[in-house]
Amino acid sequence: MDSTFSFGVILATLACLIIIMNALVAVAVFLLIQKTDSISLCFTLNLAVADTLIGVAISGLIDDQLSNPSHSTQRTLCSLRMAFVTSSSAASVLTVMLIAFDRYLAIKKPFRYFRIMNGPLAGTCVAGLWLVSYIIGFLPLWLPFFQQATYQGPCSFFAVFHPYFILTLSCGGFFPALLLFVFFYCDMFKIASLHSKQIRKMEHAGAPGGHCSSPRAIGDLKALRTVAILIGSFTLSWAPFLITGIVQAACQECQLYQVLERYLWLLGVGNSLLNPLIYAYWQKDVRTQLYQMAMGTKKKFVVLFFFIFPQDPGPGEPRESSCHIITISHANL
Repeated sequence: MDSTFSFGVILATLACLIIIMNALVAVAVFLLIQKTDSISLCFTLNLAVADTLIGVAISGLIDDQLSNPSHSTQRTLCSLRMAFVTSSSAASVLTVMLIAFDRYLAIKKPFRYFRIMNGPLAGTCVAGLWLVSYIIGFLPLWLPFFQQATYQGPCSFFAVFHPYFILTLSCGGFFPALLLFVFFYCDMFKIASLHSKQIRKMEHAGAPGGHCSSPRAIGDLKALRTVAILIGSFTLSWAPFLITGIVQAACQECQLYQVLERYLWLLGVGNSLLNPLIYAYWQKDVRTQLYQMAMGTKKKFVVLFFFIFPQDPGPGEPRESSCHIITISHANL
């Protein structure tokens, strides 16, 4: 009971952090899209939305963990909750793949990128991504082969879904996606290295175009860094859960469910907290927008504070009306 309650508290804390952090990044990225009309930022916004939905989805499981042992969620409701968690997680992983492909395309075809990656194509990619994600998440509800024969609460992933579902996700999704990530990154690294060598040669020869090409090389390196961090966090978060799930599917007598559901699944879900931290720290434009949002909130709070609690002037000081204070504050905003 104590371990279940502790897990419920951890799950509740993680869900709140995931929702808050990703909501802040989503708002910041949305404001940046309005300023720049960047297609790449649309994918970043989609990642923040997918991770926010993961936080919302796992919050539905908190009641089962904090309730008494006799409490048990209905099997159908539990299956829907876990399908929603799986769909949101799949959308997050597929969006990371889409971001990696977008950066790969920008480096591979820099002069044709804006003609290829336009608004309609980006919208189609995002719509298709969510369709595939929900097909993956709700697959066990359509195929009884992926369902557990018996259900015993509280609600958890392996209480309703068979380990064969993890085996299918790993072999049909995770490992092919990881190989694709590695291919993208290696090819991007090769292209970026080639660009850097060409720039160094031009600068060494004193060619005037060398300095003009430097921003492109810097952009390539930033793209490489972001993709590397996303791939690394994605792999370290989900690989232990999926690999252990494969072992459980192959060895039914191993009984690894406690480790899978208490620790490794929580590690995988924690990737949704890492993604906004990556963008908040490594992406300068997102970091700057978050700072501007914080400063704007601070100014509004100060205005509200002086409006509610007007300060009395000291002896000999001129008295200013609250209207004057409000006028100045709104002008600063």
